[in-house]
Amino acid sequence: MDEMESLSHTKWECKYHVVFIPKCRRKVLYGELRRHLGEVFRKLAEQKESRIEEGHLMPDHVHMMISIPPKYAVSQVIGFIKGKSAIHLARVYGERKRNFVGQHFWARGYWVSTVGRDEAVIRDYIRRQEQEDTRLDQLGLWR
Repeated sequence: MDEMESLSHTKWECKYHVVFIPKCRRKVLYGELRRHLGEVFRKLAEQKESRIEEGHLMPDHVHMMISIPPKYAVSQVIGFIKGKSAIHLARVYGERKRNFVGQHFWARGYWVSTVGRDEAVIRDYIRRQEQEDTRLDQLGLWR
């Protein structure tokens, strides 16, 4: 957790809390698709020398804490993960009649924050996100 990463001439610890959504917040992340996405994200992150430290797939959005080396921009890595995972999902789960390079699964933007010293708090937040959403939905029933 508190270990520094290293490249040939650099010691670093750069972790980010990232949230992104599918287009129109489609609730398609459950079931087989949801179980499959975690491994896809991890493999794609490894291709950019990054590591997903913590992650949770919600029905309509993705939370992850990702460690990215300073030689890559956050936007470059997240764009790579979103783009390649959309192509993969289209090929595996979409219609097999087309070339899937132009498929759009994720919405264009994302939210990102640096982790810093609050790593344990953010890890806990990501783990408990689903229970919190359920609790807030239950509170809304009484209005």
